[in-house]
Amino acid sequence: MFSTITAAPAKQSVGETISVLSGRLSTATLLEDRRAAILGLRSFAKQYPASVASGALRSLIGTLSRDGEDVDTVKVVMETLLMLFSPDENSPEASEEIALWLADEFTQRQENITLLLDFLETNEFYSRLYSLQLLSAILAARTERTEECILVAPMGIPRLVAVLDDVREAVRDEGISLLTDLTPASIDIQKLVAFEKGFERVFDIIRQEGGLIEGARVVENCLILLANLLRLNSSNQSMFREMGFIAKLGRLLKDSYRPAEDGQEIAPWAQEQRNRNIYALLAVIRLFLASRAIGTPQNQLAFLKDHCLENTLELAFTDYIEPLIRSEALITCADMIRGNPTLQQIFAGLQVPAPPGNQATDKDACTNGVSRQYTIDALLEIILAVNGPQRFDMRMAACMCLKAYFFNHPEAQRFFLDRAIAGHKQNPGEPTNVLTTLLYPLPDAMATDPYRYWFSSVLMLHLIHESPATKELAMAVTEGDEASGEEVVTSIQTIAAHLLSCVNKSEDARIIIGYLMLLLCWLFEDLGAVNDFLDEFTNLQGLIQAAVENPNGDVIVQGLSTMLTGVIYEFSTKDSPVPRAAVQNIIMTRMGRDRYVDKLSKLRAYPLMRDHEVLSENIGPGPDGGLPDVFLDDTFVDFFKDNYSRILRAIDRDPGFEISVITNGVQKGVSRELVDSLRAQVEEKEQKLRDLDVEKSSLTSQLGQEQADHRHTKDNTLKDNHAKEVARLNQAMEALRAQFNSKERALQDAEKKLASVTKSLSQEQADHQRTRTEIVRLKSINDGLQRNHEQEVTKIQREHSLKEEQLRKAAESDAERVRRRSEAEKADLKATISRLEVDLMKANKAKSVNEEKTSELENKIKVATESLGDTEKRLKASEDAVRKATKQLQDKEEEHQSTQKELEDLLDVFTDLEEKVSKYKVSSLFQPFCLVFYTKNEKQKQLKALGEAVSDGEEDDGDEEEDGDE
Repeated sequence: MFSTITAAPAKQSVGETISVLSGRLSTATLLEDRRAAILGLRSFAKQYPASVASGALRSLIGTLSRDGEDVDTVKVVMETLLMLFSPDENSPEASEEIALWLADEFTQRQENITLLLDFLETNEFYSRLYSLQLLSAILAARTERTEECILVAPMGIPRLVAVLDDVREAVRDEGISLLTDLTPASIDIQKLVAFEKGFERVFDIIRQEGGLIEGARVVENCLILLANLLRLNSSNQSMFREMGFIAKLGRLLKDSYRPAEDGQEIAPWAQEQRNRNIYALLAVIRLFLASRAIGTPQNQLAFLKDHCLENTLELAFTDYIEPLIRSEALITCADMIRGNPTLQQIFAGLQVPAPPGNQATDKDACTNGVSRQYTIDALLEIILAVNGPQRFDMRMAACMCLKAYFFNHPEAQRFFLDRAIAGHKQNPGEPTNVLTTLLYPLPDAMATDPYRYWFSSVLMLHLIHESPATKELAMAVTEGDEASGEEVVTSIQTIAAHLLSCVNKSEDARIIIGYLMLLLCWLFEDLGAVNDFLDEFTNLQGLIQAAVENPNGDVIVQGLSTMLTGVIYEFSTKDSPVPRAAVQNIIMTRMGRDRYVDKLSKLRAYPLMRDHEVLSENIGPGPDGGLPDVFLDDTFVDFFKDNYSRILRAIDRDPGFEISVITNGVQKGVSRELVDSLRAQVEEKEQKLRDLDVEKSSLTSQLGQEQADHRHTKDNTLKDNHAKEVARLNQAMEALRAQFNSKERALQDAEKKLASVTKSLSQEQADHQRTRTEIVRLKSINDGLQRNHEQEVTKIQREHSLKEEQLRKAAESDAERVRRRSEAEKADLKATISRLEVDLMKANKAKSVNEEKTSELENKIKVATESLGDTEKRLKASEDAVRKATKQLQDKEEEHQSTQKELEDLLDVFTDLEEKVSKYKVSSLFQPFCLVFYTKNEKQKQLKALGEAVSDGEEDDGDEEEDGDE
């Protein structure tokens, strides 16, 4: 009759729903209710991370602690937290501050980080995986604080390292990623990871993944982790070296250039990953070879010992390897030998595979059918005979290898230069000769390959830089036969002529810069080289013109030309082909001081010079795939910056003041005016010296006359004063005698005191000696007592161990006796069962008398058999107890008594059973049964008569049967 209209419930907003779910999560007592609330919050976490985090973050973390044993709840909570760290980008609440807020909530309480680490102890897949991902997200947001929390947490680092042993790839890879993010900056964490067998685990993963060739991204991540553990950490590097892991690096290198066994082509993505793996391995090796590091020499020798140098060279000269990898391998070789004379010498004697287009014809140069050549020749071919922007990295790396070979090794520099000079004289057309390339440039090659001449200049620069011996050797190279009337041209003049020719023809700036760098290092602090350059007057004029009127307007060319003019003026002399004053006059006239300073200042501020250390690390092709922007050498940049201020101020120095230079221990260069003034002063001093000699002669004659007059006067006055003098001397003698007597008495008193002191000292020494003797005696007594004490302790220990052995043997013998007794009782029970079975069989023969009673007897016997089975089980239990008694000596007697009592009870039970069976037989069976038992009794008597053993039970049964018969 009444109709009810139900209104739709009010629609809740998202904020209200999240608040309700948060309240339910914090107040619910049932696990299912809390899990349902978490599932609801998870559905909002992606779109509304701020609302969920503000209302339920602490409850979610608390649920991890409260319900940590429930796998499903932990999984849902961690998924929700991960969603909060990475919300939807289109969410209105998405913000980077949420991740910081979440990370602060975890890191401000140490137990929260410890809680996440505790989940790594479980074997559940999602618990381990999600806890690692949460730690990674927290670490990304608050790096330093997270590192501190993990470092302080109990077993924090060992738990993370143990994840690397997980057989599930997802968990293991996540552990590698977390350790990689955790180890770049903290030296303490690096040491702890290494101490927890981090190196071994990383190499095991690389081996399981197939090494560098077959390994996927996880191999690259392992190598990055290895690099983090070794970077700037000398202790980890020493541990790595001492534990023999460098040999594993050598084996990985050897496998890296091994061709595919099946000959099939590798997929592009697999080839790219292979290259990344090899590149990462070479980067790890270079960490051991940091310049001027303390452990670098030891690391270099270790790499040589484990064949890393040879394998790296083989990788660099394997033709099918990518050029970028080969370049990195050559740079690694350069780091391996730099500054180590032993390795530099061995490096020059190694052989590498020859390029396909340059097969050796010498049989000795072939190994396993592969043509080989010496390393230095192969590097020169890469530098001077290879063209193209794509190969520039390889040429640059090969040049670095040769520079490392020259570094701080004068013998190597001289040997290389001698070979270059000999090859230049014997074969002027050799394309891989550095000296020939500089002295005989080819116009076509200048246009197509300017870096050929740049590299030649750089190598020559490193041969002569700060080496007077190689400078003189290079200066001795000349062109032209003076005996035939030809003009003799030195190497410096030839290079200067090619420089000016390139400037006039507007050749590539790289060629001009290469020549300028070479001449600057050659002429610096070398007066002979400067004079050789000035022998041709036009060289100076052309150089100033290149600095001032360069049509290309290149800042580097103008600046280096200006610096070269400054070097020429700085080290020129009054005796130079163009005198020092004339050189200054030409510079001031054609350039001027202001322009001179401006050119040098612009070069110093030019980005390629100012930021060379940064820009040289990012070498790449030029615009539109052209030549790269590489103009300056590292060593030259250091030379320029070190001497910039000196050359800048050189123009202000007076021409009359020549720079003093010490070359090979000989000082060169002085001021001419100073020499003239010193010469005039010497002549003046000599004239004064002659005048003084004449004056000395006159004074000597006057002195002789004065001495003769003095002797005559002295003889006349000596006689008058003699008597007075004798009287005065007598008085003085008496006074001295009295003084002597007083001092003699004082000396005697002192001797007496000395004698008494000596006597007391002797007595004290005797007492001291007696004391030392007593100490030695007491010490010997103490040593004897101590030895006796030790012997007594040893004796007591021996007796104690003997008693323990005796007790152990006694316990074993008791246990063995109990076991034997149990076995005997078990055998008796089995014999009883056998006897009952025999009786049953005999009874079956007479079953025609009373089959029903026989069946009842069989049932009772079956019950007795089952009871016997139970008894056997209890016997086995008693045997186990006996075995335990051998281990527990104190409880041996109690267990033995209980077992014995139990066996006696069992025997009583069986005795009762046998009595009941016997009575039943007597009362129930007829005459055939009596005959059977009578026959059995007679058999027992016969057995006894024959001497056979009969058990007590059988005898009792026999007696009972006899009674039944009566």
